This record gives sequence, C-alpha cells and structure tokens, in this order.
Amino acid sequence: MVIHCMDVKPGMEVACLTDVGRQRENNEDSCLYWEPQDKTEFLRKGRLAVIADGMGGYEGGQEASRLAVETVRDVYDKAFENSPHLALVKAFASAHERIQSYAETHPELRGMGTTCTALVIRGYELYFAHVGDSRLYLIRGSVLSRLTRDHSYVGRLVENGIVRPEDAESHPQRHILTAALGSGNEVAADVSQQPIPLQTSDTLVLCTDGLWGVVNEGEIVSAVNEFDPEECCRALVNKALERGGPDNITVQVIRVGAETDSGQNPERTSDGTPSSQKLQSGSQRCHRTHPRPRPSHSI
Repeated sequence: MVIHCMDVKPGMEVACLTDVGRQRENNEDSCLYWEPQDKTEFLRKGRLAVIADGMGGYEGGQEASRLAVETVRDVYDKAFENSPHLALVKAFASAHERIQSYAETHPELRGMGTTCTALVIRGYELYFAHVGDSRLYLIRGSVLSRLTRDHSYVGRLVENGIVRPEDAESHPQRHILTAALGSGNEVAADVSQQPIPLQTSDTLVLCTDGLWGVVNEGEIVSAVNEFDPEECCRALVNKALERGGPDNITVQVIRVGAETDSGQNPERTSDGTPSSQKLQSGSQRCHRTHPRPRPSHSI
C-alpha cells in the first residue's frame, strides 16, 4: 500500500507504483516518500523514501510492512540529530521492536516480519539502510549499480561463490530470508557508512522481489533511460505482470534534478504541477514530480 504521498520540492522527480500481482489476493508491500514541510528541517533531514515487503500471511505481512515504513518515517523525523546515518539506524531498530511488540499482542500474527529498504537524499548525498531482499539500484547513464545485498539463503550462496549471480533471481529457494525486521532478537541492518555522491540525472530505483525476480537489471536500465519516473514505474510493473506477476510488485523511482536541497543549491520555485494520487487496475500509484525536459531515448 502507498502509506504517504506528498508534493515534492524542486530538485527531484519521484514516482512509485505498487500492484498486487496476478497470483496473490492481497498486497503485503508498502511504500512511502516523505520530506519535511519546513524549509530549515528539509535542509537538515533531506528526503526519505522507504519500501517494505511483508511476510507472515496476509494480515501479518501487511501490518508488518505498514509498521515498518511508518516507524522509519516517524523515528527518522523525531530522533534526527545531525546524521542521516544514525537516524536510519535508530529508525530500523525501532521498527524491529515495534513489529515484535505488535506480534506479541496479536498471537495470531506471530512470525510476522518484513524486508525494509530506506534511502535519504540530502543535497547531492545518498544514505541508505537495508534489511531483507528488497533492492536499491543506482543507475548512472547505462551503468547500473546494486547498492544492497540480499539477506537471503541464496544471497549467501552467491557471496560464497556457490551460485552465480545471474542464477539467483530464478533459484527456487530465493525467498528464504536470513534477516528481516521483526524476526530474531536483534536486527543488524546494512547501512551506508559514508554518503554516496550523486550527480544530476542519476536515478535511484527501490523495488521488491516481485519486480527484480522477473525483470532483469538490463531491462530496468532500459526503462529508466527511456521513460520519466512515472512511466518507468508503469513500464516495469507491466513487464512483471506480463511474466505472470507471481508476487506483489512495488517500485519507486527517484531521479536527481539540477536543483537540490543543499545549501550550495538553494530551493527555487517551480512551475511544475504535481499529479494527484490515483488507483487503477489493482495498482496504487504515487506520482509527485517537478519535471524537467528530458531527451527522448529508444531501446
């Protein structure tokens, strides 16, 4: 479900789309985009985007992913001091505890948990935190970099050289997670220790395994380079649906513009008119953008 969708300050194009898929009755994915309304707070905290893929049955998975994205947003906002890195660590720890507490008071939901991948963009700097097998990609031109590693049984096999990376997406045991929010005594999120520098026209893609499990990285790059973020989300989700849509599908696309929230590039007004949130064909769409002209591409 789309948890929160809001107007985007100049400097970014943002779109997200989530779909139940063709073989599930309910959508256990959640996604969120958030930024402070106050300009001073916005410059301090930047922009936050989160996706989560719940597990533990319909109600358990849906609640776990919702709790994860809402808690990450709330704690990042309220516990922020001066470091996006530390705020994300606190936010993930709090989300882990909150999901476990919810399961304890709802015994029928024991075993609930969720993946969670969150990013923060402050100026031209990217920070992220990650648990599970949802993914964060950075696309620069025709080059794709996967910034997260899968916390899964198959992910470990890949890291140990037992399974080839290109075979991991179709491995029959790829859904077995080794880490998730709400699962285990403690959560050890992968967190970017240093900010990753971004450039104008860089594109960030957050997605759940319902997308990357059936759409390969080359196809993601092609869609990013051909379409604006909203059309890119639609094209990628449609491709996953064409291939059977075996799982819930969620993707969020963020493109870096020439204006950012950094002190060196102060916010300016824009004539861009944001779209409204819509529901269509089983999908929930969040599209908020200050568009900029883009050359056309073909694949």
